[in-house]
Amino acid sequence: MNSPDNYAVMGYPIHHSKSPRIHALFAEETEQNMSYLAQEVRPENFTSAVNTFFEKGGKGLNCTLPLKELAWEFATHKTPRAQAAKAVNTLILQTNGQVLGDNTDGIGLVADLKNNHGVNLENKRLLILGAGGATRGILLPLLDEKPKSITIANRTVEKALQLAKEFQQHIHACGFDALENHQFDVILNATSASLSDDLPPLPENILAENGICYDLAYSNQPTAFVRWGIEQNAHKSIDGLGMLVEQAAEAFFLWRGVRPSTQDVIDLLNAHR
Repeated sequence: MNSPDNYAVMGYPIHHSKSPRIHALFAEETEQNMSYLAQEVRPENFTSAVNTFFEKGGKGLNCTLPLKELAWEFATHKTPRAQAAKAVNTLILQTNGQVLGDNTDGIGLVADLKNNHGVNLENKRLLILGAGGATRGILLPLLDEKPKSITIANRTVEKALQLAKEFQQHIHACGFDALENHQFDVILNATSASLSDDLPPLPENILAENGICYDLAYSNQPTAFVRWGIEQNAHKSIDGLGMLVEQAAEAFFLWRGVRPSTQDVIDLLNAHR
């Protein structure tokens, strides 16, 4: 049997990553001869680590925090969604030796909402909490779903305004205090608050009837935002584990040309929380 094609995820820290398990399951399902390892890489060592990986025959990489902006700079070419995100989580070695950078986060989010949770975003009022890199990474795929409106709320209003201006597609921006007396069909938490089991300062009654709450972060226990959604009587209050699997499936497809099914993998990861 031929030696496997090599892939990896780089980040700092990386010991917690579920990506090697996810891609091993994808490879088994689709009968792909490949390996996928986690590699801890500090930002200052990123360029040399990536060059070494590809020089040794590596075929593709995932890059997670805090390396996504560095991966964007490293890529020879970038897809439109990577250009919009100004961050790359997937590097693909092309046959001419150049490296294509893509960002699969937004497409993973949309796939999880639509395919796994039956959430249609068309003509919906969307609220995104936070104006950092996570929000930038999901905006273009969300806009492609033709929502009625997208509002970005952030502690620093200027940062949200700058992001809205950059995309130039009827995105509203405000501070958290300006959300009073407004309602939204889907609220997406793209802040880092969940990492410390904290919650953005949200007014009551901003979630519309039958509304959806979605935390881009995930945890073995419900995050503070997921718990808030439940308290607000959300139709569904979901964390980002499915997004993790779906963005991985998109990266796998870009590398191997085969699209794995995701539901069994999501079910397995949920069962082992």
